[in-house]
Amino acid sequence: MPSQEEVFEALRRVIDPELHRDIVSLRMVRSVEVEGDRVRVHVVLTTPACPLKGAIRQSVETAVRALPGVGSVEVEMGADVASSRGRTAGADGKVPPEERLPGVRNIVAVGSGKGGVGKSTVAVNLAVALARSGARVGLLDADLYGPSVPILLGATNASPEMGEADGRDVMLPLDRHGVKVFSIGFLLKDTDAVIWRGPLLHKAVQQFLEDVAWGELDYLIVDLPPGTGDIQISLSQLVPVTSAVVVTTPQDVAFADVLRAIRMFRVTKVPILGVIENMASFVCPTCGTEHRVFGHGHVEERCREHEVAYLGAIPMDLRVAPGGDQGRPIVVEAPDSPPARALTELASRVAARLSVLAHSGEG
Repeated sequence: MPSQEEVFEALRRVIDPELHRDIVSLRMVRSVEVEGDRVRVHVVLTTPACPLKGAIRQSVETAVRALPGVGSVEVEMGADVASSRGRTAGADGKVPPEERLPGVRNIVAVGSGKGGVGKSTVAVNLAVALARSGARVGLLDADLYGPSVPILLGATNASPEMGEADGRDVMLPLDRHGVKVFSIGFLLKDTDAVIWRGPLLHKAVQQFLEDVAWGELDYLIVDLPPGTGDIQISLSQLVPVTSAVVVTTPQDVAFADVLRAIRMFRVTKVPILGVIENMASFVCPTCGTEHRVFGHGHVEERCREHEVAYLGAIPMDLRVAPGGDQGRPIVVEAPDSPPARALTELASRVAARLSVLAHSGEG
């Protein structure tokens, strides 16, 4: 029978496709047990949403089975989300001295250059998709002018409860589809309008970061308002934002605004994971013909020109808008639909890129 050392040596030939390093040096192999001709390997991935989980499992089995004397291989897969905290800097080039959200491993801002591109719908579905993969996820609705997350998650009449943490009073986020959620919409009436200038907006963002009991999270998704205003700047100053995703639609005029959002994130030193093209096409449910409602855009091509990753496209579907109005995200309402499958794949892609970012500074 093989020894533990021989099994570990065989596993050094298994390379993580995203990180391009072997799973032993990445400390993904937590234990190896050998009993006679049976070998049990415990592998911990960098995210439960890993899109290559099956490929890694197969590679581990193949590597161990190749050893003389091995009769059977059992691979136990787990996940421990890598953190990028401390690897990014705030807008002033320094990590804020007062560490906020110490239990949150990754903070992902979802922004757009303009309104009407489905940014909040994408943010909500990404958060829910990550939670359904087994990750601990929070969603902060930072669109103080037009908070739509309460509607999209069926929480329009909800009010946050108060609790206690570290000897002080805090607000408790709501739980929707396994996601911890907080929005200024929980504190406003339907007819209320937020008519605030910069300092008040900054204070509100700070309060939602410090006075909400987020607890331990693998990912905090932050739904930003459209554009490049005070809230975006405040967020980058208050916490080290791990990364950003920009949402657009196929039109060239929409991508012109994407460039402004990209410029803003680069100025505030927030790494950009990439661009998501929403409402890319519509497939007629009757005849199956694909229609480019907004024309055949060149988002992927423009992304290459400006050296930013193109994460993928989300097709239109007649169920998305009604489901959102009724508080049922498409990844829950119709998980096998084309947009739900696209969003689930995008969530895995975002998680994988975050893992690469977290390990990029390691030797």
